Amino acid sequence: MKSALRWTVSAGAAFTLILAGAPAAEANSTTVDGKGNITAIARTLDGRPVTNEKIAKEVADFWTPERMASAVDLDFPKSARAATSSSSRAPRPTGPAGTVAPVAPSIAGGPRTMLNEAVTVGKVYFTVPGGGTASCSASTVASTKRRLVVTAGHCVHQGAGGGWYSNWQFVPRYRNGVRPFGTFVAYSLSTRGAWASSSSYAEDMGIAVMSNGGTYNAKVVDTVGGNGLRWNWGYSVAVTALGYPSNLGGGESQQYCQGTTWDAGGQQIRMYCNMTYGSSGGPWLQEYNDSIGAGYINSTVSHGDNPGNGQFDGPYYDDDIKSLYDYAEAGSPA
Repeated sequence: MKSALRWTVSAGAAFTLILAGAPAAEANSTTVDGKGNITAIARTLDGRPVTNEKIAKEVADFWTPERMASAVDLDFPKSARAATSSSSRAPRPTGPAGTVAPVAPSIAGGPRTMLNEAVTVGKVYFTVPGGGTASCSASTVASTKRRLVVTAGHCVHQGAGGGWYSNWQFVPRYRNGVRPFGTFVAYSLSTRGAWASSSSYAEDMGIAVMSNGGTYNAKVVDTVGGNGLRWNWGYSVAVTALGYPSNLGGGESQQYCQGTTWDAGGQQIRMYCNMTYGSSGGPWLQEYNDSIGAGYINSTVSHGDNPGNGQFDGPYYDDDIKSLYDYAEAGSPA
């Protein structure tokens, strides 16, 4: 079993990157909007922005099977401080319930799912500031530009006192070293400012915009399809959680659990599940349909007790996730 990197501060594919005139200033700095969102152009380990095909391919080539196998599963335990503060804020939706519908792959002869192993869910790999490689879970989400991947905020940024991760790539339906649909390299990474500045569990949300890639040299949602998205749907919903936990299958295959969520306080929800390290960023899907491998993302795995008591928490998806989704989509190349 691989070790877990505990953050407690708080395959031969071709790639074509479509830039659509990305401003040079944006490629060299973190940008913040007026709604609590923050983003940065994805970078290589040596700090170069991933803004052309050559650099994107370098990132993909960096992730040899050996490096992928040695990447530690990123996760962190819930602190006593978080447990105390989580009860101080009354739960409430921040607006009317909203939905983005799932979409099927647009490529003829596209992927087929397997029972409880979604093609829209995959493993992400990245390098961390100061050295080392790590991994999380993530899933595609439908959007007009068809490039978005949803994960946890702590799977794109270290949180308070830290920085953005580099060499970020997504491998849909990764299993035991096999990349059936190739790999996709991130063009940009986004999270909520409250995660980046203060490691707020309620804002532990992340979205990556992906460059073209994979088996078909195409957009990621065109290749594997995209989950839907829901926000302000209440605190008690039935979900299927999917991810790559190290305690089940050694982080090398997708695992799942199902249950009904409840209010965990502090704009977070909780569910019973025995997945631990490595499942961070994996989706909690309403109405998951295992015949198409998609559902409606209602939260993502954020954190759990250490060493684990069969429960974990995710941010309650309110207007903040819709704001982050719109922000990432607006900054995505066409």
